[in-house]
Amino acid sequence: MSTAVPFLSVAVAWFVIFGIFLLIILACCCCCNGGDSSDDGYSKALHHLSLTLLIFCTIAAIGGCAVLYSGQGKFRESTSNTLDYVVNQAQLVAENLRNVTSYFDSAKQLVNGIPLPLDLGSNIDDAAKVRVITATDSLSKKAKENSRMIHKVIDGVRLALVIVAAVMIFVALLGLLFSLLALPCPVYSLVVIGWILVTGTLLLCAAFLFKTYLNINAYIYIYNPTAHTALDDILPCVENATAMKTLLRSKTLTYTIVDAFDQIISNFTNANTTAIFNQSGPLVPLLCNPYNADFTSRQCAPGEVTFKNAIEVWKNYTCQASSSEQCTNEGRLTPKIYNKLASAVNVTDGLFHYGPFFVDLVDCTFARKAFSEISNNYCPSLRRYTERVYLGTVVVSAAVMLSLIFWIVFFREQWRRLRN
Repeated sequence: MSTAVPFLSVAVAWFVIFGIFLLIILACCCCCNGGDSSDDGYSKALHHLSLTLLIFCTIAAIGGCAVLYSGQGKFRESTSNTLDYVVNQAQLVAENLRNVTSYFDSAKQLVNGIPLPLDLGSNIDDAAKVRVITATDSLSKKAKENSRMIHKVIDGVRLALVIVAAVMIFVALLGLLFSLLALPCPVYSLVVIGWILVTGTLLLCAAFLFKTYLNINAYIYIYNPTAHTALDDILPCVENATAMKTLLRSKTLTYTIVDAFDQIISNFTNANTTAIFNQSGPLVPLLCNPYNADFTSRQCAPGEVTFKNAIEVWKNYTCQASSSEQCTNEGRLTPKIYNKLASAVNVTDGLFHYGPFFVDLVDCTFARKAFSEISNNYCPSLRRYTERVYLGTVVVSAAVMLSLIFWIVFFREQWRRLRN
């Protein structure tokens, strides 16, 4: 917002000061006839100087408008890239949440018909189909709506700024023409119009720059994640309770499923007393459980296989099975049991993979990382093109401001010269 303050101040000062100046000029013209009846007031030096400065100001106004037009176009493109990145990050969060719900559904299908030490059915339904899906839909919808709203506001102000700047150039050229022709009514009319247009341009630029405060607020969010910012509206943190519950549920499922299938391996496939499936050969290694019973991180014990290599390693312990699910050669895992174990690895690996993601959601680390990316890769271009808009508006406004004064000076000298 601080970048908009100078434009607001100059707009108010210009409107008041030049308005008073116009009243004084009007009073002189009405009461003293502006000194137009006196040919002795003509100054050749002032005539040429005012014409030179007027032409220079007109050229400067055209150049400033070119800079302004180029800057706002680049700024619009840079803003779109920034907002697209933020929306994509929000969509990534939503997509990850949807992936987790699919793993919850897969876990439910996996445990059907298998005796586990915990009834997971209703819990999985609650986590996957109610809170997570609701949070996912809300996040996607809010990200898209807020992005469209910011685009609409910035585009509206940008278009108005360009139109006003173009009109100012047209007025500047007309003012130069009417001054050369020494037409009093058109000149003074354009002076009033230009006075209002300069004020409007400064106010519009202030509004334009005010809308770019999301660029600055990104930095605020990085160092103070509890602060509410414009980008916080586009990429909001998922509700803490939802993320915490989903994280706890994923840990519970991972620990319980791995523990249950390790018990199956220990009590059935590795059983030496009774060959339930006519199994034989080396013992099947257990799957490493990444969590302890209290869901704290756990180091793998020697001989355990991990999510990365379990499926490949267990292939070496698979036997050929008959129609009655009896091993016909050496091995301890029938194809049916092996497929069930492979499914357990895929599901638990997926749930475990999204654990850090949920931790980032809980403390808003994910959002903070996204805003750090914006600060490093997007904010420099936003700042550069904002400065270009700033410069273009300053040049156009200053050139037209001075043109208004030189119109009056040159017109009066031109009028006197033509009547000399």
